[in-house]
Amino acid sequence: MSTIAPARGSRRQMSLAPNYIILTILLAFALGPLLILLFNSVKGTAEIGHNPLGPPQTLVLENFPKAWDVGNFSATTRNSAILVVGTVVGVLLFGGMAAYSLSKLDMPGSGVVMLYLLVGTSVPIFLYLVPLFFTWQKLGLVNSLFGLILIYIATNSPFAIFLLRSYMVQLPRDFEDAARVDGANEWQVFTRIVVPLAWPGFLTVGLVVALSVWNEFLLATVFLTEQELFTVVTSYYSFATRFSRDWTLTSAAAVMMIAPVVIIFLALQRRFIEGLTQGGIRG
Repeated sequence: MSTIAPARGSRRQMSLAPNYIILTILLAFALGPLLILLFNSVKGTAEIGHNPLGPPQTLVLENFPKAWDVGNFSATTRNSAILVVGTVVGVLLFGGMAAYSLSKLDMPGSGVVMLYLLVGTSVPIFLYLVPLFFTWQKLGLVNSLFGLILIYIATNSPFAIFLLRSYMVQLPRDFEDAARVDGANEWQVFTRIVVPLAWPGFLTVGLVVALSVWNEFLLATVFLTEQELFTVVTSYYSFATRFSRDWTLTSAAAVMMIAPVVIIFLALQRRFIEGLTQGGIRG
């Protein structure tokens, strides 16, 4: 017995060796570009030319405050934060109410609505970008953060409704029925019963929507043309001249842009995965 157990353990380790090799390769592909970006953010202009992939020989920390000033990050970060907060609040409010209606109120035609949302999410935004721009121009919503927030809410709400609905379907109706017996209306049932029980799903939706809005580029460049309304992503225009680009400042700006995203994701990673897995069990 003592000789058989180590043999089984060694065979198990040998069978898991390819898995570890593949995971190591994938980890290198995932973290390698980020590490090179971090290296380039603290290099000088001359060093990045002859050593674009290796670690820096001397640290040039002045790249970060210079990139902050050149890219006007004080304004672009504020604009992106307004877009993120406005979009997340709107998506969670309207998407949550829509998901509650489709999952708990047994509304007629709910299947047709879900099919419409599914078809709507599969249509590329490029197909209706031009008519949408002219419509927003007539409404005076071009070069308006509020106008862009409306578009972001519309484009992110189908995902929120799908995920929150699949999450709410799993919730038992006993708590809701008890609240209705006690005299609670539908709004009170939604806010006091359903939302607290489904908060991991709301957290997941909020995180995904916030990341997509923070990194969104196409709509921000089309509907915001005034420099004081630029977002964090559009700040990269400031580091390019007519014939060249300052890659040291661009790398420093990229590090400052992705740092909040990485920190928030790592802090909420467990809740994020929990919301995705529980929301995808059935629905």
